[in-house]
Amino acid sequence: MNREEKQEVIEALKDKFSQYSNFYITDTESLSVDQVNVLRRNCFNKKVEMRVAKNTLVKKALESLDSEKYSGVYDSLHKVTALMFSESPKDPAVIISSFRKEQNGEKPELKAAFLNGDIFVGDNQLINLTKIKTKNELIGDVIGLLMSPIQRVIGALQNKPEEAEAKAPEAAPKAKAENAEAPKAEASAEAPKADEAKPESDNSQKEPEA
Repeated sequence: MNREEKQEVIEALKDKFSQYSNFYITDTESLSVDQVNVLRRNCFNKKVEMRVAKNTLVKKALESLDSEKYSGVYDSLHKVTALMFSESPKDPAVIISSFRKEQNGEKPELKAAFLNGDIFVGDNQLINLTKIKTKNELIGDVIGLLMSPIQRVIGALQNKPEEAEAKAPEAAPKAKAENAEAPKAEASAEAPKADEAKPESDNSQKEPEA
């Protein structure tokens, strides 16, 4: 590869690093051609761009963009390097993890990941990276939290008619009892008092007979 070809690769890498805020640096050494093709296909299905590049060219591309910003990944640029560019911070980690299970192997190995300015170094970070919440997942969690009180209120309102119907049979006997006592109260109110029913006594004395 001559100087011009190297410069073309560097410029192409710079475009990718500028386009994506998330990229993974992996080691695909010892993978067969067929395995690499399967890995590429898995990346394509997840809209993840995979690109194999020389470590020196990758470093030059990063240094020309922002030497300090990417300094944390330079030590990971060794052996065979395959870059994975993604809009999602977790998709490459999920692809790597799933591929390993399918192939019963330990490759590709995660060397480093640059996610929105945060750097994760080492293959031991892979499991944690598969659990990262994406932007849409976080939005969904927030919406779920906001909707939860509303759903409880709606549920309470929907249960009120049932509670009213359940209480109705209990209220009916009380109403009957009150209606039954009403005539008694009216009758007692209309009945004259004992003192009022008696005729007034004649207290005047009879005149003596002549």
